[in-house]
Amino acid sequence: YGGALGLICAADIAVAADDARFCLSEVKLGILPAVIAPYVVRALGARQARRYFMTAEVIDAARAGRLGLVHEVVPAAELDSTVDKLVTALLDGAPEAQRRARELVHRADDSDVSNGLIEYTANLIAELRTGAEGQEGLGAFLEKRPPNWKPNRN
Repeated sequence: YGGALGLICAADIAVAADDARFCLSEVKLGILPAVIAPYVVRALGARQARRYFMTAEVIDAARAGRLGLVHEVVPAAELDSTVDKLVTALLDGAPEAQRRARELVHRADDSDVSNGLIEYTANLIAELRTGAEGQEGLGAFLEKRPPNWKPNRN
């Protein structure tokens, strides 16, 4: 509830157990979720945020998934294994590329598709392809071996 929901909305990936419940309860206290509002509005969209900011309704896990508060809803018994799978997927990715992917999403989300954005994306892919991490990843792919950032899971 409250601030914890803001942390969830600020996270890159959120998974919920099917029995989880969420609420923006601040109006019941005569205050607002002001500090977390930018993150909640980005996750929910303005229309849904208005509703839940004003009503303080409890949101069950299934609705949280439909609203985009969480990416995935799983049975509570599968929560740890689901998170483990996501962590494994994250560890398989190139760290610099993942960092730049976050930047790209923020930039693309805040911009119209303009010549400036198109130029930015073209320069970004060229920079990453010719960088050390890109060269290692492409070389590993062509040589059919794991890249040097991928952990050994033996």
